[in-house]
Amino acid sequence: MRKKVIAGNWKMNMLPNETINFIDKFSKLVKDSENEIILCVPFVDLFYALLHVQGTNIKIGAQNMYWEEKGAFTGEISGNMLKSIGVEYVIIGHSERRAYFAETDEIVNKKIKAALKCKLKPIICVGETLEQREQGKAIEIIKLQIQEAFKDIDKNDMENIIIAYEPIWAIGTGKTATSEDANNTIKAIREEISKIYGQDVAKRVIMQYGGSVKSSNSQELFSMSDIDGGLVGGASLDAEEFSKIANYK
Repeated sequence: MRKKVIAGNWKMNMLPNETINFIDKFSKLVKDSENEIILCVPFVDLFYALLHVQGTNIKIGAQNMYWEEKGAFTGEISGNMLKSIGVEYVIIGHSERRAYFAETDEIVNKKIKAALKCKLKPIICVGETLEQREQGKAIEIIKLQIQEAFKDIDKNDMENIIIAYEPIWAIGTGKTATSEDANNTIKAIREEISKIYGQDVAKRVIMQYGGSVKSSNSQELFSMSDIDGGLVGGASLDAEEFSKIANYK
């Protein structure tokens, strides 16, 4: 049976002192959770977060990385840099990276390969726009994103990969896909992974839902057959609210 993995994506929020205060409070609230809990924090908060989650059941992830190991890439952070301080997870291909920073499926694929090479666990985001959804192209677009993202990715690496379905129209809007719609889309993603790697692999891959997840809808979402937790945005900035989501049973 697949475990539930609940990750918080803080985006461009929280200063180091706020990070420390959040973890001090949050760690007490989730200490008995049986789920995998991840906080994906801004680069400047990573070191402080890693220090303060020691002795807790909380893992730390980054929100982005570059695909080269080193070089003249001003402002970028490599996977080796993240790994060297103890980061375990990294978000790749978030819709905001695709929309605001022109990340393509090809770039996502490069970053996945670089993350795996550094022994980081990528959380790979896929999802459709409202226009694509209204045109009935959502599944087609997402399958294409999966095909491009997983080009030349070894079958044996799949156990270290998480896929997050995030309908772009639901991120930060307060709108949420119905639990049935989200589950059906994730089923379609699982079917595409099955075509690439086989059914056994597809059954084991952790697949999250993201898009205005909050405590009022997380229980219903996470209880669906193919949804293995969530990638949580705004609600992960409030320790009490996020703990209600992370403590899912």
